[in-house]
Amino acid sequence: QVQLLESGGGLVQPGGSLKLSCKVSENIFNFNTMRWYRQGPGKERELVASLTVGERSEYAEFVKGRFTISKDGAKNTVYLQMNNLKPDDTANYYCFANILSRHFWGQGTQVTVSS
Repeated sequence: QVQLLESGGGLVQPGGSLKLSCKVSENIFNFNTMRWYRQGPGKERELVASLTVGERSEYAEFVKGRFTISKDGAKNTVYLQMNNLKPDDTANYYCFANILSRHFWGQGTQVTVSS
């Protein structure tokens, strides 16, 4: 069973930065897509960033220019660098991976942006 384990969340002030990590239990090059989603209080889960096996990255408009998705194949880890954080970025952030129609989710890591 594939496991995804997120870490790196926490409390940060507006304008601050955090780097989330998603450790995958197997070779991340086996997956078609790696993504980060988030779900804020009272909101639906939304896509934040994607990274395909072809190294193409895509971002939601609300994080473009502030967030960067990347991966380290040697560590089987996907990252989300988040800069210039805003209170609206407060959410539980989830790592997602798929192999064709097989979908895998992590348990999430909480990010709170507040002064």
